[in-house]
Amino acid sequence: MIRKNSDYPLQPPRERGTGRAFVFALVMHALLGFFLYHGIQWQNSTPEGAEAELWTEVPDTAIPRPVPPPPPVPVAPAPPLPDEQADIALQEKKRQQQDAARQAQLAEQLRQQKLQAQQEAEAKRQQQLAADQAAQLAAQKAAAAKQKQQQQQQADKLKQQQLADQQKQQQLKEQQQEQQKQADADAAQKKADAQKAAKAKAQADAAAQAKKVDAERRARLAQMMQGSAGGTGSTDGLGKSGTGTGSGGTATSPGYSDKVRRAVRPHISWGGETAGLETVVSVRCSPTGTLLDATIQRSSGNSAWDDAALRAVQRTDPMPQDINGKTPTSFLITLKPAG
Repeated sequence: MIRKNSDYPLQPPRERGTGRAFVFALVMHALLGFFLYHGIQWQNSTPEGAEAELWTEVPDTAIPRPVPPPPPVPVAPAPPLPDEQADIALQEKKRQQQDAARQAQLAEQLRQQKLQAQQEAEAKRQQQLAADQAAQLAAQKAAAAKQKQQQQQQADKLKQQQLADQQKQQQLKEQQQEQQKQADADAAQKKADAQKAAKAKAQADAAAQAKKVDAERRARLAQMMQGSAGGTGSTDGLGKSGTGTGSGGTATSPGYSDKVRRAVRPHISWGGETAGLETVVSVRCSPTGTLLDATIQRSSGNSAWDDAALRAVQRTDPMPQDINGKTPTSFLITLKPAG
């Protein structure tokens, strides 16, 4: 492949008629070689030998060896004519120039091919390096994505664990609250049971005390009735105050009702409703104030309040004495809850 002169600016320009001169030189060289070959072959031809038959006896003498012929002397070619020598020299110079140009062109082609091969090798190396870098970057991205996925999975697992712990703590808290509510309910029930038991015991004690007081009063009343020769008078007056009143007929002083109120009030124990409750208790006492009998003469409609009022009167023993030093033998006490 012959490139143009523009591709190789350092190459000398071609001469016109170079192809014809080159062909003519080849023809002349071929003819010269042909003549030289045939001329040398003609000079080196071996003479043919002759054969002869001898029918006479040959004396037994040593046959001398034939002397080899002398080697042929090479014949130098005839010197060319002066004009022919000049043409040959010119053609040889042109041929050498053409050979040198071809060699330079081949060397340049080889250099270009080598440079192109180096460039292609460098491009392949760069492509391989880029591919390796891309593969390494892809591997790094895949590793980072895998690590991020693992971290996300760990975070999700930790979050789920925290949610499970929170739910467990919430359940435990709710269980504790339920247990606390149950304990409070049990405590309240126990307290209510204890209060109920204490109230029942207090009522039982009060009933027992009332029975005891009633028995003692009956015993004292029986003793007084046996030792008394005269009858007792009664009064029928009625007085009212905030929580209780006492009446002793015409023989009582104006301040006696306050004495009865102050004496009975501390013994009243009531925590229920207060509206519309009023109980009248009939009381019989000895002149010394000893309580002989106490009964409900008019109920308030609330048996619990009636019992509380009766117990308060029964606990006020002895009853207060009037200014004359004696307690009325019978009188009525009207009791209302404080409030």
